[in-house]
Amino acid sequence: MGQSVSTAKLTSRRDCNRSQRSKSKSTALIGQMQAEEAEEVERNSIDGLSDIISVLPDECLACIFLSLTPGDRKRCSLVCRRWLRIEGQSRHRLSLNAQSDLHPLIPSIFSRFDAVTKLALKCDRRSVSIGDEALDQISEHCRNLTRLKLRACRDLTDAGMLAFAKNCKSLKKLSCGSCTFGAKGMNAVLDHCPALEELSVKRLRGITDGAAAEPIGPGVAAASLKSICLKELYNGQCFGPLIVGAKNLRSLKLFRCSGDWDKLFPLIVDRVTGIVEIHMERIQVSDIGLTAISNCLNLEILHLVKTPECTNVGLGSVAEKCRLLRKLHIDGWKANRIGDQGLIAVAKSCLNLQELVLIGVNPTKISLEMLASNCQNLERLALCGSDTVGDAEISCIALKCIALKKLCIKSCPVSDNGMEALASGCPNLVKVKVKKCRGVTSEGVEWLRTNRGSLVINLDTGEQLDASGSDGGGAQDNGVEFPPMVASQIGAPSIASSSTGRSTSHKLLGLLSGMSLVACTLRRFGNSNGSSQS
Repeated sequence: MGQSVSTAKLTSRRDCNRSQRSKSKSTALIGQMQAEEAEEVERNSIDGLSDIISVLPDECLACIFLSLTPGDRKRCSLVCRRWLRIEGQSRHRLSLNAQSDLHPLIPSIFSRFDAVTKLALKCDRRSVSIGDEALDQISEHCRNLTRLKLRACRDLTDAGMLAFAKNCKSLKKLSCGSCTFGAKGMNAVLDHCPALEELSVKRLRGITDGAAAEPIGPGVAAASLKSICLKELYNGQCFGPLIVGAKNLRSLKLFRCSGDWDKLFPLIVDRVTGIVEIHMERIQVSDIGLTAISNCLNLEILHLVKTPECTNVGLGSVAEKCRLLRKLHIDGWKANRIGDQGLIAVAKSCLNLQELVLIGVNPTKISLEMLASNCQNLERLALCGSDTVGDAEISCIALKCIALKKLCIKSCPVSDNGMEALASGCPNLVKVKVKKCRGVTSEGVEWLRTNRGSLVINLDTGEQLDASGSDGGGAQDNGVEFPPMVASQIGAPSIASSSTGRSTSHKLLGLLSGMSLVACTLRRFGNSNGSSQS
């Protein structure tokens, strides 16, 4: 009896084990089948995606590439021959190390990148740069070039620039620095590039000094030139014929160029009447030059940086006639030649003033109150290195400057009391920077931040404000930089050092356009597939 019971138990256990093993085998089999089905689905989806990408138009794929980083673009170019070709053809900006060993690589580089319109050639100052033959070869491959940047290409001569200019007649912007070709090379560009709009020259060593210097310009390019920037030239005045002949010139920037510019400005303003922007830094100019500049009735932007011979008289002449002035930067170099008198003249006549930067100038409450009262559109104000700007002046600004959005105070005798005045004044103020003002404490700034939480405050951090309209001027040296507030004021972007040197807005536009094209293409192929299936 007992044996039959135990035998029955053993039989039931065996049956249970068999059923469990069969269940586990079936489960494993089902899991394996599911995994295989998932892999098949994934393969089908990848194949389907590959089919979609393969039929994307080249233009659509190029737009996608434009929104990628340089590393991603390089990786994409390795996917297949088509992507390599499209990536090369869609690259319009290129920056190359212009050492001499670049020469034998030029044919292969520009056979791949055959649509380049903006090119930067930069060489290390201790290296041997490309020469005339290499530049001529580049120009033959890039006949549609619109922008060229040359940096430290010391082996280029006048002959190389002539050969380049003959091939690249669509050039619109030329920027050269630390090169050794001279006036003949520059004149070759001006004589053969009728579309040239922007010219920037820095440390051009081939230009001889003194009376024997060969004049530069005007050439056929003078009619189209809109911007001229000259920096650190021994004899910048040899560009006089070009400046005088550029009748459509709108921007003139002169930085550390020797010579007496008082003699040239009367000739310039007599011929060139549409100038809206003038930058002068460390050049020999006095009230005579400023009086001549006052005849530029369309002048909107004026930078006077470290020009100690300019006084209240000259500034008053400009203010009286140039009533469209929007931006005024003055670095008085603590010479005390410009002060209340000149600023009061600005306050009386320049009612459209939006940006005022005063460095090494000592305004008092009298001139600041008049500026605040009359210039109702004043949005950006910087006061740096002033011995007369204290709490009373800041309180006046807080009370009167209704439109003010950005305020910078540096190395001024201001205390926490001045900061307290900002708590209730300047209703549109969004950012304050206080640097090297010993009377302002972290407690005072914290109190202001607590009582005006929306206000961004920087205290002696050494950080610069946003992108500047100043190009190498004294305002930048003092950490005073203001962004353009209107889209129309933004200048053309310079040549990028790589394919991603585009501004953020350009990247965003490229990304959006690429996405829209992709979406449109996908919808089109989706609709066609759906209709064929139906």
